Amino acid sequence: MRLKELRKQRGISQLKLALDLNMNQNSISRYETGSHEADYATLIKLADYFDVSLDYLLERTDCPTRN
Repeated sequence: MRLKELRKQRGISQLKLALDLNMNQNSISRYETGSHEADYATLIKLADYFDVSLDYLLERTDCPTRN
């Protein structure tokens, strides 16, 4: 998942992202390291937050825009 890459590109800390999405910072860290997988609802939140497609977030495409 491109979560860490997107977060760093925008200069957002794990804590800020977690607070913005009403989540736990530990969850963000686990998603970034791959030790946990986000559920579908969380993936949608993350894609909406960064304004990218789910396919881009999940590294299924290199095109970040939604079609």
